[in-house]
Amino acid sequence: MPAVLTAMPAAFVATAAPVVLAGPAQAGEVTFEMAAEPLLIETEGGAVSFKVELALDGASRAQGLMNRAEMPADQGMLFDFGTTRLVTMWMKNTLLPLDMIFITPDGRVAGIAADTVPHSEALISSPGPVRYVLEVNAGTAATKGIAVGDQVVHPAVGMSD
Repeated sequence: MPAVLTAMPAAFVATAAPVVLAGPAQAGEVTFEMAAEPLLIETEGGAVSFKVELALDGASRAQGLMNRAEMPADQGMLFDFGTTRLVTMWMKNTLLPLDMIFITPDGRVAGIAADTVPHSEALISSPGPVRYVLEVNAGTAATKGIAVGDQVVHPAVGMSD
């Protein structure tokens, strides 16, 4: 399986479970408001830092970044699925193009779905079992030199299954 997937994602769907469909889009655009936590990715070119919102439960993972009109360049959302498994995402009701960074339980980048397409219902699967997905603005992974094998550092990452 290729290390970099190019396709489309954002609300979550766990493999071997029914597709989770969020309700209809809310009226108006939603702006990016979050309680940000620091996250680092150690790349070959040095550390890249983000402020991330956490999606830790089914409701927050299903909502993801849907209906948000903008997101600062240094921010994103970290999804923790609580266990290691194949993960499938989509972009329904997501206004922003995103990069999805698939992360193993030990914090290694397993794959990247770059430049996902807003509003797409096409499913994007992780390249193998992962526990986390980091969503950032489209093009960020390429611009910042984030690649398969890089190490993600955050208090929630690396916790046991």
